[in-house]
Amino acid sequence: MKRVLVLVAGSILSFASVVSVASFAAPAEEFGESRKCGIAVDLIQQIQSHLPTIVQLNNGAVLNPSREWSAIVDREGRLCSAIKVGDAQPYARAIAIAKAGTANGFSSDAFAASTANLYAGAQPGGIIFGYNTTNPFNPKYLEEGTGVGHVVGGVVTSGGGVALYSNGKVIGGLGLAGDTACADHVMAYRMRRAAGLDRIPGGLGYRGTDNIDYADPDQTPTGFKHPHCFPMDIPPGDI
Repeated sequence: MKRVLVLVAGSILSFASVVSVASFAAPAEEFGESRKCGIAVDLIQQIQSHLPTIVQLNNGAVLNPSREWSAIVDREGRLCSAIKVGDAQPYARAIAIAKAGTANGFSSDAFAASTANLYAGAQPGGIIFGYNTTNPFNPKYLEEGTGVGHVVGGVVTSGGGVALYSNGKVIGGLGLAGDTACADHVMAYRMRRAAGLDRIPGGLGYRGTDNIDYADPDQTPTGFKHPHCFPMDIPPGDI
């Protein structure tokens, strides 16, 4: 069993895991009091500690275990943590961060919106078409090890991002990237539940939650639905 160090919002943490986890944080000198993450360090560690286990479940992913990036932002959109398991795709880091920011940014204390719920509306003619060009990702933070404590930006309107809830309030967002958007959603949803941050007020997706809601295979996604990725996608009722 490997012991790994996780650098989160300027603090060094450690936890044991079965899968090797690499973690990155911005240099300490980048942090002023106003730039620190608004989520407690121990809670960030708790959330991220579930990643090595979650990626080994049947998530409908192409790879098992999945090679994933997991990112957390606070309510202000500041990057709190970005870690990975295995040889996760380098580009997936920015996507995970953007998914976390998008779920946080589109959710409120009154309703939750996962990034999977936004897919149909972001297509041409959809009710939020063009929104994915707002809040662009800051390329200054593309390099691994940068961005913690800063609002990195980015908008992604496909599965993999969920808002984090505590005591009826949105406290931030969690984003997963590295496999299909459908599998990324499953893993993010399961990680949030494992961390106990899934007490949402209601949502736009499956059965009034923020769970992914698939369009029929022969239909174009409308409303708050998402297309299927592969035949092995996990049904929302089984997530």
